[in-house]
Amino acid sequence: MRNLTFPLKKYFPLSLRASICGLPIIFCFLLLFSCASYKLEKTLDPDSREFLSKVRYIVTKQERKIFLNLPPSERKRFIEEFWKKRDPDPETEENEFKRQYFSRIEEANHLFSEGGRQGWLQDRGRIYILLGPPEQREAYPRGYSLYGKPIEIWYYGFFPIVFIDRLYSGNYELDPLSARHISEINKAQIERKPKVEAKKVVLDFSLKMKKTEENEAVIRIAVPYKNIWFREEDKKLETILRLSIEIFDSSGKRAWECQENYPVSLTEENLEEKIGENYLIEIPVNLEKGNYTLAVELENKTDKNKVMKKTKFVI
Repeated sequence: MRNLTFPLKKYFPLSLRASICGLPIIFCFLLLFSCASYKLEKTLDPDSREFLSKVRYIVTKQERKIFLNLPPSERKRFIEEFWKKRDPDPETEENEFKRQYFSRIEEANHLFSEGGRQGWLQDRGRIYILLGPPEQREAYPRGYSLYGKPIEIWYYGFFPIVFIDRLYSGNYELDPLSARHISEINKAQIERKPKVEAKKVVLDFSLKMKKTEENEAVIRIAVPYKNIWFREEDKKLETILRLSIEIFDSSGKRAWECQENYPVSLTEENLEEKIGENYLIEIPVNLEKGNYTLAVELENKTDKNKVMKKTKFVI
């Protein structure tokens, strides 16, 4: 057995600094990119693709979706804001978080140069980048027995993280200790990410009154898909749009009203196809001839965003 030591002085500042006094520190892998996101990523320019690749361990799912759907002219500003939100001390010229993150990538490439992949893309590299050097690292190049697989054990506090080189290639893969261990690791990833506020989508819709051939009124509401904030449920993007509608006559008396929920459910692929389109709602209304005022309030139940619009019309 060999005990190897990493430089211990470089730890993430503030939001990513590990507390190892009596508490287990754990980490997990990022989820694989969805096929839809992968297709969008292939259309990015080289600089944008490089950015998205390098921040794979700290970018949130919402941030990735927003970035992939941005027009090229907006990407530079997004990248600036991305790092600014993670700067632990905005008063200084240097962004300590950004410097530390890229420094860790370089260190991982140097420390884990075997295995056929860049060190920062290997399992040990991922953990090193996000958690920093372990307090203790035990290496068993011949495994625990004569014919065992090469193995490494990293300790953060009292919590062990095990890597095994199953193919004797120098690429050590994470070896979770149990199903519960995997669950704890997955939970920890969410807790370990920098707490940044996702850029909210501004809810909006267009409102028109149409007349049918029978001279009846139809309320037409068009909500751009790009302005709808979704939540992820069972591999689908879902939300509920709640409409509250009131119609007042010329004297200010309420002539008609309704409230209705409209569930919206689609896959990421569907959303990409519809990103430039509208979610349409048409509601027929029976009214006598006269002058009216239409008031519509639209609420997205996912993020509680509300917007109200009014328009006048004549029947």
